[in-house]
Amino acid sequence: MNNKKITSLICALSMTAGFAGCAEKKTEETEIQNTTEAVTTAEETTEAEDISLAGYNLLWNDEFNGSEMDETIWNYEPHEPGWTNNELQEYTTSTDNVFVKDGKLVIKAIKTTEDGKDYYTSGKVTTQNKKDFMYGKVVVSAKAPEGQGLWPAIWMMPTDESYYGQWPKCGEIDIMEVLGNNVSKAYGTLHYGEPHGEQQSTYELTGNTFADSFHEYSVEWEPGEFRWYIDGNLYHTVNDWFTAVEGEDEKPYPAPFDQTFFVQLNLAVGGNWPGDPDETTDFDNAEFEVDYVRVYQKDSYDTNVEKPAKKYKDPDETGNYLNNGDFSADEDLSDNEDWTFYLANGGAGTASIHDGILEVQTETEGTEDYSVQVFQPNIPMIKGHKYKMSFDAYASEDRAIVVAVTAPTAGWIRYLSDTELDITTEQQNYSFEFEMTEKDDNNGRAEFNLGHRGSTATVYITNVRVEEIQ
Repeated sequence: MNNKKITSLICALSMTAGFAGCAEKKTEETEIQNTTEAVTTAEETTEAEDISLAGYNLLWNDEFNGSEMDETIWNYEPHEPGWTNNELQEYTTSTDNVFVKDGKLVIKAIKTTEDGKDYYTSGKVTTQNKKDFMYGKVVVSAKAPEGQGLWPAIWMMPTDESYYGQWPKCGEIDIMEVLGNNVSKAYGTLHYGEPHGEQQSTYELTGNTFADSFHEYSVEWEPGEFRWYIDGNLYHTVNDWFTAVEGEDEKPYPAPFDQTFFVQLNLAVGGNWPGDPDETTDFDNAEFEVDYVRVYQKDSYDTNVEKPAKKYKDPDETGNYLNNGDFSADEDLSDNEDWTFYLANGGAGTASIHDGILEVQTETEGTEDYSVQVFQPNIPMIKGHKYKMSFDAYASEDRAIVVAVTAPTAGWIRYLSDTELDITTEQQNYSFEFEMTEKDDNNGRAEFNLGHRGSTATVYITNVRVEEIQ
């Protein structure tokens, strides 16, 4: 998934309105008290398996060794189709959609027909008001289903979603998401704030997929930091977040993640992010399998934490905030350093740097502007300051592209609005001025979007600058 769209796609929940005041300042060393009792369920697991974890106490777990879902731990959460993200499934309480089999919890998506149209059911289960907790390590072993339109998730929401206000102010912790059309990639994401902020990383497999076998997904949640792991490999760390009501000051850090949360498991069908199922989707095997869920806590956590100061990149000696804007140096466009070439939603093509030019060849334009995209992040954007983005460009034949300066960790708002311009076969200079009116951001992103414009003509770009102007 293009990070650009994740803002409105991941769990755009319908939350209850309203918010209560911030929690009182906690003492420096606090023993964690939870709304659920610590459950000594290790005895219930097989003696051959040691599920202890160094430095942690087992708070609660479910190994799914029974014959049915344990409703002292889990709740069904039924919803009608379209409840969120334009998803197609109805979440039911049926044991056809959620059941325990061979020591696994299975959430199964089922395709039927209703009124002559395709109709989908699936399952969503939560531990809300049964196993809520604050701070700890969540470990889940799961196997994702493969298939266009299938979207399994392991994630967490606050017990009281209205405490800091409607989503995303309340916060959301996404431990794992996998799209069924690309089961080699898993996502870990933190949502928060107003405006909506998010920080996301991905973990990719080579040679096998998350649908081939079970993998262990975990998050370590501490007062001042989150860490995401897959199969024990750390791939994402976040320690800078906020929450606020529009027009008001931010709540004291580490809000909104200083309240109890609960675990959720679900298998969505369709929606804005994965797209709808198609004729290739095999619903006979549309099963999200979970081998175990284990939640651990340390004896205590230091809650006297401060929000890290943001680091802002300095411009080069010419005032340009972009690295290699003249493309004088060759670079790997797939390493997420400086310039990055990105394909999504049906886009296909290649990009290369040579002779001081970035050349982007499009094979298939895809369904979105960002289906074929080149970008560079980490541009400092300061509220009240004015900026200019400029570049030279031409194409193998006349065509349109879209340029913008966006906010990948601040709700994908636009500092420079999406701007369509016509590129000709003659090299021309293009220049756009804009004023930054939003909250200070150290991660603005310059984008060139070549998808979904009715052309696959090759585009040549050079002399790209983002600079501050008086």
